[in-house]
Amino acid sequence: MELYIVRHGTTDWNAQKRFQGAQNIDLNENGRKLAAELGKRLDSEDIDFDCIYSSPLNRAYETACLIRGHKIYPIIKNPLLTEISFGNLEGLPYDDWINTDHPRKYFFTDPGRYIPPEGGETFESVCERTKTFVQTIIEPLQKSRPDARIMIVAHGALLAGMMCYLDGHGIDNFWGSGLKGNCEETVYTFDGRKWTKTAEDQAHENPYTRGTK
Repeated sequence: MELYIVRHGTTDWNAQKRFQGAQNIDLNENGRKLAAELGKRLDSEDIDFDCIYSSPLNRAYETACLIRGHKIYPIIKNPLLTEISFGNLEGLPYDDWINTDHPRKYFFTDPGRYIPPEGGETFESVCERTKTFVQTIIEPLQKSRPDARIMIVAHGALLAGMMCYLDGHGIDNFWGSGLKGNCEETVYTFDGRKWTKTAEDQAHENPYTRGTK
């Protein structure tokens, strides 16, 4: 079985370096363009999918729809794929996020020390629910459909938590090779026992932290 994981296209809050979390922010025009371009490229390479699982948030679901394009395979929303919550600080710009003594400032730089703001979700929680999603929704498909190709369209931190399970590392290395770029894909295979990463877009500088060092 093959699994593609993709972060949603860009939004205005991405461009403004705001922490979106579970807020239901729409794609902007650039985000729609990126998603449509990815769909056209996959189509040109004859890469088709049995289904797409999507976060229920608009920015992810619209990305999934644009990637699918004219195809007719299902897009299935699942609440376990909702982005990490930042509680009462959703929408806060990055500069304000890190200008504090609160350990929320370690979100990108030292995830093992990260503590969410009031009402927010921990990395441990994100890792647990993404692991649950993979183990209960994705892995069982391999038994009945070992040649299936599945896509997941979700969010930066959500997918980082999922990759902790797929890659077998802990929260201290939560971000792995870095924050996934918008509409960039990582590909895994699953043989019924082990996940193996087979392709990943080249790591790039995190746009939130760019220019802050």
